[in-house]
Amino acid sequence: MKVALVGYGKMGRMVEEIALQRGHEIVARISSKDKFSSQPGISKANVCIEFSHPSCVIENIKKLAEMGRDIVVGTTGWYEQHNLVEEIVKRHNIGLLYASNFSLGVNLFLKLVAEASVLLDPFAEYDVGLFEAHHSQKADSPSGTGKAIAKTILKNMKRKNQIVEHAQGVVKPNELNIASLRCGSIPGTHSVIFSSPADTITLTHEAHNRQGFAKGAVQAAEWLQGKKGIFTIEHMLGDL
Repeated sequence: MKVALVGYGKMGRMVEEIALQRGHEIVARISSKDKFSSQPGISKANVCIEFSHPSCVIENIKKLAEMGRDIVVGTTGWYEQHNLVEEIVKRHNIGLLYASNFSLGVNLFLKLVAEASVLLDPFAEYDVGLFEAHHSQKADSPSGTGKAIAKTILKNMKRKNQIVEHAQGVVKPNELNIASLRCGSIPGTHSVIFSSPADTITLTHEAHNRQGFAKGAVQAAEWLQGKKGIFTIEHMLGDL
């Protein structure tokens, strides 16, 4: 498989390492300073793996779609424009797979959170909150994964129906608060906290490094081959 890397920071380099280990070829590396026109290798790519920045991800998707390239998108912070991206994918008849987090562990964690939310929903004494921590250079807050976890809780816990980000005052019983920390070099930690007057139950996923994210992104690129339309990580995991 010929791969173009769109975004060549720490994640892009880790994706490159994993892709090469799995026998793939890197035909283009595009950093934030590069123009697409200066990278003729993109036209040779079977798939482009995009880990850039929320400020440019939509424009990158547009350009790659116009070139007829399939895309795996790991950048978050654009989901409010999902309908626009869906139109772009359909218009250019490409395949696009996106995820807030490509780690297998995180996606298994989401399933655990869903089960716990159902189990604890009848017990109103257990309030629930969400905490996420990442490195100081992460652009979006809360994280895309944090938002995905919050949506999972709301979907499975009837007494919670509103997400509050970085609450400054009282959190109402129907609200789910997401608290964020940006510090140092933390790869990514997410904790769901069920707290009652008697005790606290905490579910935590802690990434040790970026390797799990990168491996999942390369696996997503492999899975996307020959497919048209817009997909999420759930589609891929359903086939594994």
